[in-house]
Amino acid sequence: MLYQIVDGSVSLGGKTILSHINFEIRGNEKIAVVGRNGTGKTTLLRLISGELELDRDDCRQGLGILKSRQLTIGMLHQHLSGDLGRTVEEELLEACPCKDRFDRERFAYEMEYDRLFTGFGFSKEDKQKRLEEFSGGEQTKIAFIRLLLMKPDILLLDEPTNHLDIPTVQWLEEYLREYPHAVVMVSHDRFFLDRTAEVIYEASGTSLVRYAGNYTQYRAEKQHALEIRKKAWERQQEEIKRLDEVIERFRHKPTKASFARAKKKQLERMERVSEPNPEEMRVHFGEISPLILGSKWVFTAEHMKIGYEKPILELSLRIRRGQKIGLIGPNGAGKSTFLKTVAGLLPQIAGEGGPGNQVTIGYFDQHTAEFASDKTVLEYFHELFPAMTEKDARSVLGAYLFRGKDAGRKVAELSGGERSRLVLAELLQSRPNFLVLDEPTNHMDIPAKEVLETAFQAYTGTILFVSHDRYFIRQVADAMLIFDGRSAMYHPFGYEHYLERCRKEAEGVSVAEQVRAEDMALIEGMRAVPKAERHRLREIPTEEAYLDWKLRLVCEKMEPAGAYYGMLEASVRDAEQAICESEVYWREITTITTEATISTEIATEVSTKVETETDQSDRSDLLAQVPDHSSDQAPDFETLRAKRDEAWEVWHQTCLEWFEIWNGETF
Repeated sequence: MLYQIVDGSVSLGGKTILSHINFEIRGNEKIAVVGRNGTGKTTLLRLISGELELDRDDCRQGLGILKSRQLTIGMLHQHLSGDLGRTVEEELLEACPCKDRFDRERFAYEMEYDRLFTGFGFSKEDKQKRLEEFSGGEQTKIAFIRLLLMKPDILLLDEPTNHLDIPTVQWLEEYLREYPHAVVMVSHDRFFLDRTAEVIYEASGTSLVRYAGNYTQYRAEKQHALEIRKKAWERQQEEIKRLDEVIERFRHKPTKASFARAKKKQLERMERVSEPNPEEMRVHFGEISPLILGSKWVFTAEHMKIGYEKPILELSLRIRRGQKIGLIGPNGAGKSTFLKTVAGLLPQIAGEGGPGNQVTIGYFDQHTAEFASDKTVLEYFHELFPAMTEKDARSVLGAYLFRGKDAGRKVAELSGGERSRLVLAELLQSRPNFLVLDEPTNHMDIPAKEVLETAFQAYTGTILFVSHDRYFIRQVADAMLIFDGRSAMYHPFGYEHYLERCRKEAEGVSVAEQVRAEDMALIEGMRAVPKAERHRLREIPTEEAYLDWKLRLVCEKMEPAGAYYGMLEASVRDAEQAICESEVYWREITTITTEATISTEIATEVSTKVETETDQSDRSDLLAQVPDHSSDQAPDFETLRAKRDEAWEVWHQTCLEWFEIWNGETF
């Protein structure tokens, strides 16, 4: 055991943050600590680092903290300390334990330093810059690099993906998976936790619960346990109600009083199942349908140039009703500009396009949530939808985590994430048929993000959204639009498929060239369609046209197999004929063998009789009674067996060839 907390408690300012917790780090585990804000996640990291101590508790059953000797612990701080007038190189090389520039250990340290510096997105020229020249986010990256160079036995990371773009986060995921020591991290990036964590500790209330696996596995296991507990609680409540009715019915009857007392004792001794916290249960939305269906093509763009004064990029696309498209790309590539153009908040510079007929747009960005109101959450929401009863309004707000007292809070007191959640609840309740969302999950904790994911999955309209939350993109988007600053590439499948394509490109597989070649072949195929039928192509969705073309390619590849099929069919007939012949030969062999056995028995009997009962002159007459099977007409046994084996070999090879054709290996 590398590190262990046994029955420990931590209090700050008279408030208990962690109570009688058990926590352990085994070997080189990669551990994630998750939970709602304020449940003690960062407090746990500070406790492990030594910044905090356990409460002095006379009731503690364990020994408190147990750890290995000479254990090194390093924690990531969001800001650099010390002299900011030094260069980056001076800051990072200071942590090297070996000062001799020509020592082998020093060379290895500098190689790791270069690897980390490049991995975090810095250039070689940045090494000579002073620390004060960098932004706060860049200074956090430098502090992170310094910590990783120290390679502590336990690496403590509090929101390590803050200020990192997606390529850097992906690089960090690979690095932490290969990190040779233990890691304990707190992060709201669920995709990052899925890629790095092996163990999950959930901070809930003042306790910790350990789960094996990554974040997705933890959520599945927890929900399964909650469903079981909920059913057990419901069954117990039914039993309690039944016993109460029995007791009430018979307690006043003299003949049944003892029976009623027995049932009362049974009820008192019953071990109660605790009711699951409604906030922990996954919210299930019914189908959220738009009020108006709208046209089939929600938005079209033909050589549309977008931007403010100068065009940023040009694109052509069509968005079909019901699609959920996620926009990704570097900052400044034009994603938010495109969303504003689609929503009608920014005019296009050139080109043609716009929303379809009867398309109602619901737009959200961070500025939408910047509003103030003296009303409570319930009053604000009920005023927007006066036709709803107060009970219905509470029910809708509860689905978006505004339950109980939260519905009575002032809107002005809500945090940025809570206010965004309220606006999105309002947007979905108004039911437009086209949602345009710019970073809808910013400043939200994990439970709030999961609620929105469930709501957007239940929504049957069209969604076009920008998000840096990769887990959210994976859960919601069924197509991608990738911006690179010059153009936008449409990917008709989800985020995982897009990542797989990127991985193949990184491995040297020229996927881009293959896709371009496929697209050109598709265009050529469409040109071959008669003019009278070309109008029908416009009604075919892009995915259907693509899949139809892919099917045609497979059919073309199968054409050479047609001739091969005839050859195989002839081979099968030959094999069947050979098998039939071998069966005839086998029956003949069996007959010969049987006759030979009988002859041998007769010969043995005659020979014995000759030896015992006759003289030499009579032996020739007796031997003549033995049947003669030495005729030249009898088939040779070895020849027949060879023919049988040959026939079976032909049949076996034929089966193998059919199997290869079935699996596509022949193509």
